[in-house]
Amino acid sequence: MRKPTDQMVMHSYPGMVAIVTVSYNGEDNVMAAGWHSYISYDPAIYGVAIGRERHTHQLVKNAGSFAINFLPYEKAEFIQQSGSYSGSDTDKFELGGISFDRGITTDAPILHDAYVAYECKTIDVNSYGDHDWFVADITKFYRDDTLFNEKGLPDFEKLEIPLYLGRSRYLRADATSVIRKYMV
Repeated sequence: MRKPTDQMVMHSYPGMVAIVTVSYNGEDNVMAAGWHSYISYDPAIYGVAIGRERHTHQLVKNAGSFAINFLPYEKAEFIQQSGSYSGSDTDKFELGGISFDRGITTDAPILHDAYVAYECKTIDVNSYGDHDWFVADITKFYRDDTLFNEKGLPDFEKLEIPLYLGRSRYLRADATSVIRKYMV
């Protein structure tokens, strides 16, 4: 039975983890972010929360740009590593065997394994508690069209998406997942 509690109850999972990539002053870095969202459709604006203690925070703040990458389930271990290790003492790209190209409108890494990616230029930063919310215009979109159906939805026969459950655990959304359409 549900009951009131004074302990924090965090229920924002399962959810997709965004992989934030950034390049600043010759340094490339990558970080997993569980708190991110589209903010506007037109114009396309995206936001991501980054803890101020994170190495990535200063890089994104100074660069004024970053990229958001979404990786398939087979890269869940890298997703976890990129959120567990610090770029201040670990080359997470090398650790995970991940390669990338430079963005077209920013210098941010666009991961070869990403099935969707956005290049973003920061337009605003606000502090909330222990995180800063970076708000950015999406300046370039990337998508592997072979992994999506004619309606623009993921083709789960070809793409498995990792959903983060918390506590280093991931759920696989794939062709065995039950999908229901509701007409209202």
